[in-house]
Amino acid sequence: MPKLEILSHLPSQSSQKPPLLFVHGAFSGAWCWDEYFLPYFAKQGYPAYAVSLRGHGESEGKAQLSLTTLADFVSDVEQVTKEFDQPPILIGHSMGGMVVQKYIEAHPSTAAILMNTVPPSGLSMSMFYMAMSSPFLLIQLGLIQGASPAFASPEMIKQALFSNDDVSDDILQKFLSHWHGEAQLAVAEMLHWKLTPSKTPTVPMLVLGAGKDVFFPQSNTCLTAHHYHADWHTFQNLAHAMMLEKDWQSVADYILDWLKTKQF
Repeated sequence: MPKLEILSHLPSQSSQKPPLLFVHGAFSGAWCWDEYFLPYFAKQGYPAYAVSLRGHGESEGKAQLSLTTLADFVSDVEQVTKEFDQPPILIGHSMGGMVVQKYIEAHPSTAAILMNTVPPSGLSMSMFYMAMSSPFLLIQLGLIQGASPAFASPEMIKQALFSNDDVSDDILQKFLSHWHGEAQLAVAEMLHWKLTPSKTPTVPMLVLGAGKDVFFPQSNTCLTAHHYHADWHTFQNLAHAMMLEKDWQSVADYILDWLKTKQF
């Protein structure tokens, strides 16, 4: 098993609340949760953890990333959750949302939250949507994945991930410093493979979307919520990287209210 980077923020006092495990999306790492979400949720009494999937962040596996599958990423999540005293609440963003979906098919968890997630049907609808609405961005992402990370730029990251231009230069530079090709086999699975779970997960689920997400329109997140009989909410003024937007706290507070409603 690869050695995985795990970032954490723990409550200042002993807490009986279930642990939260955050799973990042493509081209990212655990750092994206450490900016705001991990310390914020820890202050609310939740043990908050984020994992860098193999080949991402400071985790091992970069040399084998091109051959990494979704099952490998699920195995990474399992590796982390085995260290918990109780099943975690899983929060997955984008590709990480698909990893969470696959994990809860066969593993115990307390609840699942999917943020701007790859839908159960895979990426095909998203690719068609981008081809119509953001064709140049789609080409850029294809060049990054198939040719070189050098095609990434601050302007491209702003367009792809954020709703406006007031994102900090520090956040943009962190994205650029971590940007590299994504797991080709995992991407191929998400492009051509339909999620057909052996049994429908019965844990409480929340699906969150963003009105300015260039990857997944509201119709995608609505269908995902319907598929899982999950609660659903859209943040109309946010974009794909909602955990790093200027208004990130509105997302965190909505999650906290949902957790309180579910008595977690």
